[in-house]
This record gives sequence, C-alpha cells and structure tokens, in this order.
Amino acid sequence: MVTSLDGATQGHDGRSRTVSSPPDRVVLSLLRRLCDVIIAGAGTVRAERYGPVDRPIAVVSRSLQFDPEAPLFAEATHRTIVITLESAPADRRARLAAVADVILAGGDELDVAAARQALADRGLTRQLCEGGAHLLAHIVAAEALDELCYTLTPRMVGGHSARLLETPLPLESDWTLGHLIEDESTLFTRWVARRG
Repeated sequence: MVTSLDGATQGHDGRSRTVSSPPDRVVLSLLRRLCDVIIAGAGTVRAERYGPVDRPIAVVSRSLQFDPEAPLFAEATHRTIVITLESAPADRRARLAAVADVILAGGDELDVAAARQALADRGLTRQLCEGGAHLLAHIVAAEALDELCYTLTPRMVGGHSARLLETPLPLESDWTLGHLIEDESTLFTRWVARRG
C-alpha cells in the first residue's frame, strides 16, 4: 500500500500510481515477482486498469460487473480468478466462468478464510493483496493479514482521498515495525501483525 506525504491513497485521477514514486514501483514489481497470486478488489482493478501480468490475479467482486473480453481475462497469461459471493448475480457468474475460475467465498459477505483457503488449495500460498481499502479492511478484520508493506512517498496531493482501510466500524489491530528503508526520499516500511 502506498500513500502520499499528506496521506492520500489516490491522486486526482483516482489512481494510486499518481501518489507512487519510481522506487515504490520497483518494490511493487519485486513483491509481485515473489508472490504466487495477486489479490485485488474490483474497484482497484478498474481504477488502476489492471491488465495481464506474469502471475495469476484474483479479483474480489460482489457485483461481477466485468467485461469478459477485457484484457484482464482475454489476454491473461494465467487464467484470472474471480472471488465472489453466493448472492452474486448468477448470469454474470456464468458469463465469467467461461473466461475465469470463479470461487464462491461467502453468502452475502466475503469469507476471507474461505477465499484464502481456496487459493491455497490451488497452490497459491504466497498471496499479495494490493487493495483496495474495503478489501484490505475485510482482511484485517479477519486477522488474515500477516504483513503490511506500506510506502510513504515525498508528494502532497491535497483534495479528498480514501484511507488505507475503509470500514464503517472501528477496527483495532496492533503491528510491529519489521523494517524501515529510505530511497530517494521514499520511505518503505514492513509491518508485522502482532497477535494474541
């Protein structure tokens, strides 16, 4: 996850790339190479214009409002995975099942443990979540986030922006600093979950 110096997770165009920095993009690329699967919420996938990468991508979506002919599906080097709910529209699930592996993880609310296990059952155990803020909040609330790689870039963007976690209820979670590295005034931190 990345924010500007004034705490923005997105720039004026609604993209995190706008608040990122060249060193941050290097670290993101490295993290992607180290994982088995990239997990992202549908809103993040749309805003950041995700396309095919050299890893499987698992997109979490309640509404399944995707174009099955989009590059994320049609040009994927690995079959895209869609994680959704039993309450998701059946016609959209069927349409996506032709171009993606569809995982049901929960009835009306995301069952984070079930989603993670379904990915692990496919051999995808090193799971990198790239947001967005709602998905990350679900994962933190389920105590399923082991590490948080958080970058603070030397930019200020002003305006309004989402937080790292978007949740209607207060959420308490304790973390320990794993490391702090600086490169070109970009600060890289790795936080480790502190549990019971």
